[in-house]
Amino acid sequence: MVMATRTLHLFCLLVCSLAIIKSECAKDLGSYNVTKTILKNAVSKGAVCLDGSPPAFHFEPGFGKGIGNWIVQLSGGAWCTNVKECQDRIWDKNVGSTNFTDSWNFQGIYSENSTANPDFYNWNKVFVRYCDGGAFTGDVEYVDHVTNLHFRGARIFEAAMEELLAKGLKNAKNAILAGSSAGGYPTMLYCDHFRSLLPNTLRVKCLVDSGYFIHAKNPMQARGFEKIYNSHLTLHGSTKALPKSCTSKMNPLLCFFPENMQQHIKTPLFIAMSAFDYYQMKTTIDPNADRCVENRTCTERQNKAFREFRSEFLSALPKSNNPKLRGVFIDSVIHHSALSYRWTLENAIMINNLSAPKAFADWYFDRKYWYVIDKHDLPIPTTKD
Repeated sequence: MVMATRTLHLFCLLVCSLAIIKSECAKDLGSYNVTKTILKNAVSKGAVCLDGSPPAFHFEPGFGKGIGNWIVQLSGGAWCTNVKECQDRIWDKNVGSTNFTDSWNFQGIYSENSTANPDFYNWNKVFVRYCDGGAFTGDVEYVDHVTNLHFRGARIFEAAMEELLAKGLKNAKNAILAGSSAGGYPTMLYCDHFRSLLPNTLRVKCLVDSGYFIHAKNPMQARGFEKIYNSHLTLHGSTKALPKSCTSKMNPLLCFFPENMQQHIKTPLFIAMSAFDYYQMKTTIDPNADRCVENRTCTERQNKAFREFRSEFLSALPKSNNPKLRGVFIDSVIHHSALSYRWTLENAIMINNLSAPKAFADWYFDRKYWYVIDKHDLPIPTTKD
């Protein structure tokens, strides 16, 4: 019986990956498609996507003992830092409009498989669509009649929260604000605000997945990110969304880096990502950094850059003196984002037999306060020999 179950599971993994059949495999792996909910009332408040379409989220109600618990994820998808990039997002990347994709595949931390996702499988789950190109921080009233681009990400966040509170979030027993990639920074930015919206909720914490992008001190490494961040602030008008406790002390550009604003966050925060994040490596070290790692052909110069960056990254993380407030799980595999595929126990990256899903769940439920950093000082390929 055990062998038959394992065989069926392996078969489903293979067939699902080829998209040949869906129903039985989706049930086996705990993934499923959820239709979008359009926030029609948001338009009157100016909370719209890049193309002016109303924002949306995908909502799956909780069940059983999880009916009073909520996880709200701010989705990622990079930034647009000039007009052309923002226009391209509307048509090419499906992250500038809600007029296209009707459903979203829920998996990973949203899986309904109680074995793969034992702590959160039956929670209320919300996936907030990312359609503003500015990490939920933009707030520009003026709309150019030629481009018709709207930069209203901060308003989208507020509109989504208002809708969710009315749907039952205000009565949550436990709640998580999570964000992956470009959704990571706004998760930190709005973490305390999210907590303030739920004054009667027992446990409110935030989870940042692969979104802790630091300001590298090496001039060559820092140049790429500074250029991106400067353009972002100007185009999206994001300065007003940044914490005044930070912008009153330094250039607003620097407040877009988590190490400069994290000390102002009072709500418990957990950071899960690679010390050699795929996108940060390609931006700050070498556009082909992932290739040399996967092919095992990195030069001494590249390895030196990897080690220097890792040292900077670890020093930028919140200190380990109070892991109850700041937990971390930092692996060394060169990858990006884990809340979907890599978050179920069967696919998770391990550090000394501990996975990020287990570490986060322990930390969230106050079972054990993990602060885990992999010891490898060079990136590990995603493929195995």
